[in-house]
Amino acid sequence: MLQDLKQIQNPVARSATAGLTLSSFLLIASALGLGFFKLKETHKIAVLAAVTGGGVGAIAGAVIAPTKAKSKPTSPKTANAGQNEWKDWRPFVVRRKVKESEEITSFYLEPQDGGPLPGFKPGQFLTIQLDIPGQPRPVIRTYSLSDYAEQPQYYRLSIKREPAPKNLDVPPGIASNFMHDQVHEGTVLPAKPPNGKFFLDLNKTTPAILISNGVGITPMISMAKACKHQGSHRTIWFLHGARNGQFHALRDEVNDIGVNVLYRYSRPRPEDEGHYQSTGYIDTALIQSEVWPALQQQQGSTAAEYFLCGSPAFMDGIRAGLRDLGVPDENVYFESFSKGPKAKSDKTAAAKSAAAGAVESSEVVFTQSGKTLTWQPSDGTLLEFAEANNIDPPYSCRAGVCLTCMCPLKEGEVSYEEEPTGTPDEGSVLICISKPGTKRVVLDL
Repeated sequence: MLQDLKQIQNPVARSATAGLTLSSFLLIASALGLGFFKLKETHKIAVLAAVTGGGVGAIAGAVIAPTKAKSKPTSPKTANAGQNEWKDWRPFVVRRKVKESEEITSFYLEPQDGGPLPGFKPGQFLTIQLDIPGQPRPVIRTYSLSDYAEQPQYYRLSIKREPAPKNLDVPPGIASNFMHDQVHEGTVLPAKPPNGKFFLDLNKTTPAILISNGVGITPMISMAKACKHQGSHRTIWFLHGARNGQFHALRDEVNDIGVNVLYRYSRPRPEDEGHYQSTGYIDTALIQSEVWPALQQQQGSTAAEYFLCGSPAFMDGIRAGLRDLGVPDENVYFESFSKGPKAKSDKTAAAKSAAAGAVESSEVVFTQSGKTLTWQPSDGTLLEFAEANNIDPPYSCRAGVCLTCMCPLKEGEVSYEEEPTGTPDEGSVLICISKPGTKRVVLDL
C-alpha cells in the first residue's frame, strides 16, 4: 500500500487517495465490529470512524515522499539529429529563385530530408556541388550566405552571373552561369554545412564598418541582420558601392534593417535620385569624412572594426588606405573567393615563407588513395600534384580562401606559396596553395 502511494507524483492526488482508502477501510471495519457487538447508534460511530480515517489518511498521503520517476535516457543519435549528423554532402531543394538585380539572383535552399538546419555565424559561406554537363567532375563552389536567422528554415545564396573577362580569352563563370540558366525551383543541390572564419562577433561592442561593392554585399547583409535580430550593441555602418540602382541588389532589404547606410554609385541614372548618398567609388576618404566624425561624436573615439568583401582590387585599395590612416591590420577582416594581387608586405612575407620551407624533392604519401609518389618543384602545388596523379581531392577557390581543400597533415610540413586567407584547422593544411616543406609529407587524402 505504502509503495503504491509513493508512485503517485502529484501531492494532491496522493493525499486524496490515502484519505479515501483509509476512510473506506475504517468504515467497513467499524460496521462489522459494531454489528457483531450490537451497539446502539452504530451509524454515528461508523461515520465518525470514516471521517477520522479520511483526515488521517489525507495528512499521511501528503507527507509521504514520492518515488522519483525514472527518466528514459535520450539517445544521442536522436537529439538534434539533423545538426549533429550533417558532416558531408546533404541534398537541398531550391524552393525559390528571385532576381535581385541585373546580375544577381537569390536561391532559397531547403533540406530535402525536411530535417532541421544548424544556425551559422553571420558572414559564413555555404559550399555547393554542381553536376554541369561537359565537365569531367562535379564543380564545387563556395558562396556567402546572404540572409540570417538564429534558427533558419532555409539558406539563401545570392549569386552574381560572372561574364567573360574583357580582353581575355577566358570563358564566363561556369558555375554562376549554370546557376542562373539551369538551376530552377525544384532543382536538388548537394551542400556542405556552413563554414568560414570571416564572421561578425555579436558579443563585442566595438562599432563595425561593413564595406562592400558588387556581390560583396551578401555577407554584409547577414552581419547587419544578425546584429538586429540578436540585439547586438554594436553600431553598424553599411558602406556599399554599385554602378547604379539597376545593379544594386537587395537595397530595400538593407534599408529595412535600420543601420547607418552610405551608398555610392559610379554611374547613377536619373531614376536613382534619392537612393544613394554620393557619386564615385567607396574609399577610405569617405570613411574619414563621414564615418569617423559620427563615431567621434557618439563614443569619443574613431575605434572600429572593418569588414571587407568585394573585388580583389577594391579590397586591396581599402586595406592599403586603412593602413595609411593608421588602422591596425588586426582590426581589418576581409573575404574574397578569388585570387587577387597581394600587398607588397604580403608578397615579401610569402616569399620568405616559401624560401624557408623549400625542398628539391619530397616523398608524398596519400594514405586514403594508397599512393606514395615523388614530388618535384615542377609539379606545382600539392593539389595540382594530386590531380596529375588521378587523385581527386575537393577544391573550390584554389586561392587559400574557402577551406574546401583542407586536408589533415599526418607527417611532415608544407610551405605556402602565399599566406592563406582562410585559417585551416589545427593539424590540417590547404593543399591548393602549398608545396612540400620537408623530405617526406603524409596527407590523409
